[in-house]
Amino acid sequence: MSSDFSLSTVQVASSPQERFAEYLQSKGKRITQQRKILVGHVFKRHDHFDAEELILNLSQQEKDRKISRPTVYRTLNELVDAGLLRRMTLGGRGVYEHDYGYPQHDHLHCTVCNQLIEFQSEELKKIRDAVAREQNFRVTGHRLIINGICQDCSQKHHRQQSPLDLI
Repeated sequence: MSSDFSLSTVQVASSPQERFAEYLQSKGKRITQQRKILVGHVFKRHDHFDAEELILNLSQQEKDRKISRPTVYRTLNELVDAGLLRRMTLGGRGVYEHDYGYPQHDHLHCTVCNQLIEFQSEELKKIRDAVAREQNFRVTGHRLIINGICQDCSQKHHRQQSPLDLI
């Protein structure tokens, strides 16, 4: 069994900004300056975020260019519809991650600190495909989120052993 669960790379023909502009054009919408700023900010680095974190980061980094809360929420929905972002619900909050140019992958979710750990597993994909074949089911993708407690949180919640434990 393979022990390398790191994510592979995916080559794409156009940048997220170009892909979003094409999507908006197909819907008869304009690529506004606020939308450009949002897409640039979201795709500058890869991390999981919610709308409120994005709004806070934008307010700190784009002090001279304010982007309204409704514009952020609307644009996030458009980025999901365009296939650029994926939305997950974790602990009642919407969390976003890159979808375009990013390989199919799964997550370990710490229910204490909300950390998400990404991984890729060929073994899991083989099981998925075997079950689908057995059921005459055409797979178009999957999403697996395994809930638990990460190592850091697990160590924080373990108390030190006491001499009374030996009694």
